[in-house]
Amino acid sequence: MSSPGAASSRCWRRLRWGVAALLALGLGLDQWFPPPIPAPQPGTVVLARDGTPLRTYPDRDGLWRQPVGVDEVSPLYLQALLGYEDRWFFWHPGVNPWALLRAAWQWATTGQVVSGGSTLTMQVARLIDPPAGGSRSVGAKARQIVRAVQLELRLSKREILTLYLHHAPMGGIVEGVEMASRLYLGKSSHHLSHAEAALLAALPQAPSRLRPDRAPQAAQAARDKVLARLAGQGVWSLDVVADARLERVAVLPLRAQWIAPLAAERLRQQARRVAGAPEVASTLDVELQATVERLLLDRSTGLPPKVSMAVLVMHNDTLEVLAYAGSADFSDAERAAHVDMVRGVRSPGSTLKPFLYALALDEGLVHSESLLVDAPQSFGGYAPGNFQAAFSGPVSVSEALQRSLNVPAVDLLDRLGPAHFASVLRAGGLQLRLPRGADPNLSLILGGAGTTLEELVGAYRALARSGLSGRPRLQPDAPMVQARLMSEGAAFIVRDILEAGGHPDRPGIEAQRGLAWKTGTSFGFRDAWAVGVTDTHTVGVWVGRPDGTPNPGFFGANVAAPLLHDLVAALGTAPPVPRQPPPGVARVTVCWPLGLRAESTDPAHCLQRRTGWMLDGAAPPTLPDRGRSSGLLRAGGCLDASGGRGTVRALWPVALAPWVVQTDCEAPGTALRIQGLEPGAVLRPSPGQSVVRVELSAQGVAGSSDPLHWLLNGVHHRRTAAGTPWTLELRHNGRHRITVMDALGRHHHVDVAVSGLQCATSGCSAAW
Repeated sequence: MSSPGAASSRCWRRLRWGVAALLALGLGLDQWFPPPIPAPQPGTVVLARDGTPLRTYPDRDGLWRQPVGVDEVSPLYLQALLGYEDRWFFWHPGVNPWALLRAAWQWATTGQVVSGGSTLTMQVARLIDPPAGGSRSVGAKARQIVRAVQLELRLSKREILTLYLHHAPMGGIVEGVEMASRLYLGKSSHHLSHAEAALLAALPQAPSRLRPDRAPQAAQAARDKVLARLAGQGVWSLDVVADARLERVAVLPLRAQWIAPLAAERLRQQARRVAGAPEVASTLDVELQATVERLLLDRSTGLPPKVSMAVLVMHNDTLEVLAYAGSADFSDAERAAHVDMVRGVRSPGSTLKPFLYALALDEGLVHSESLLVDAPQSFGGYAPGNFQAAFSGPVSVSEALQRSLNVPAVDLLDRLGPAHFASVLRAGGLQLRLPRGADPNLSLILGGAGTTLEELVGAYRALARSGLSGRPRLQPDAPMVQARLMSEGAAFIVRDILEAGGHPDRPGIEAQRGLAWKTGTSFGFRDAWAVGVTDTHTVGVWVGRPDGTPNPGFFGANVAAPLLHDLVAALGTAPPVPRQPPPGVARVTVCWPLGLRAESTDPAHCLQRRTGWMLDGAAPPTLPDRGRSSGLLRAGGCLDASGGRGTVRALWPVALAPWVVQTDCEAPGTALRIQGLEPGAVLRPSPGQSVVRVELSAQGVAGSSDPLHWLLNGVHHRRTAAGTPWTLELRHNGRHRITVMDALGRHHHVDVAVSGLQCATSGCSAAW
């Protein structure tokens, strides 16, 4: 028989072995069935420059979730969470037995759940390993207890709390305090008020029923319950809680808070290619972005179907993009809202003309008042016309650019070379896209190649920053990329032309400065553009159909320009700073038609004086006349005003003969004659007719395949094939001049008079 001491010793050994066996079994089970601690799978949030969320994206599970550290969350939220959910979180081993016993006793005595016994660790266990079917049975609770102990054995308290911060249900597919704060409150969880912290602490209790964007009253009641408990515990003072109760819960629907959706998508794609960062910072100004989107939305209601718009606003100093709208209304699928037209390659129309004139200035080909020819001309078979189908005759560089005349621009491009022009633009960051296998040609300057709104804005910045273009930056850490597109002097002159007409002798010119802008319209009304430059910003606007189909009647001046001016007004820029011409830019007075300085021109040859800007002391003469090889000075052969033979005459370019009094004795227009009208004829309508009809044709064009251009009172009226008759209709009483002109500059005009038209029926008036 064993002694009592021996029996006691055996019992202790058995107990120890039993405990060891249980521990071993527990450890084995823990290793065989570890808790499914999730790896971080963050969604993505794109932020404005001030940290405001612009757009959020779900993670791989389709949930909106944003990781956040314990130290990154507002201390107010942690106080509200722990005070309401688990005051003893940092002291218990994952399970609070007193809370479980209290909850069990209340359930047994009342038949209903009065208070929960779950710790924060148990809630995390339920989140990462939810029971099948959401069961709240005793078995499910036991499973949570086991998982909670497993978590406590594996993780620190901070790591467990971090899991809760990431996975707490906040309504719908929103999980975690950071994403909920950004979506519902529009801010990071680091900047929460007492009321906001209490609201986010309450949501996981019933996330579907308490969603503040759908049930603000229920959410506010749950928030007030949290506030009351915190006041009762002394966590927050009664005064703080009373102030917090005054805040109303008012949250817009989640989708309504998407701002700059296409810019955000672009940034997200870039972030995924680089590192997949959960937060993507941008340079966008949230208030300006919202203003731009409101302006586009207002205007989209008046646009035809399928027409969209795009806007880009860039700060000139930093190259930061402050507003980026790739479509008119992201919710309107009929307008191809998903197509980002900030990056869409489209025909730029006439928006490249400022760069052409800047290049001509830098090449010493022209100054701002050089004489150009706006008349029907053919450039190797290419015969451009103006947008308004009219010609103005003699124009200066300033007038040609400001009025966006096509023929003078094509003339300059022909002299500079299309390939050279394209290479200068490319070096400055503006890439022209040509059809496969095509070479640069004269159509470039009228929109015969493709570019993007983003590149145009970056190039126009050169006008405000001494000729340096820049690549727009959408992220604060993007590099500053600048390139020389034109000289500082050329940038000053071109900007002055676009702002105020380029007339340094005009009184009060400074008051007119502030916005230098240019419009453009591509062939067939497919694209309407307006780009403007101020001291601080460059703004670009595009309007059109993303699929490239025509939009008749919509062009840069009537659609894009008004929006541009409204955008500039919304920027609230300061008054323009008076500018002085940079070194190398000076005033110059020249004489037309020769184009030489007035002080070095014979007064007899100074038929018209013009004052403008010259660059680097260069006042080049008028460009060589395409209609004659002997220059603009003619010696002898002409009768002067007294009937004697003159010595030397200054001549206008041949193509300008219909607009000026030509002194060239060769009379280049004598080989071409108008048939059907006699000079000085008086024309009357036939009885009962409200117009005068005359059949016209031209003689002296045999063998020519080039078209003829007919002008009525100096305005281009019709284009016909050589030898083809046509009928002119005159609807106004008074004198009229009919002019015919061919591609060689030959011309002939006839002056006639019309009378007898009944103004009451035809609306006629004196025409000349």
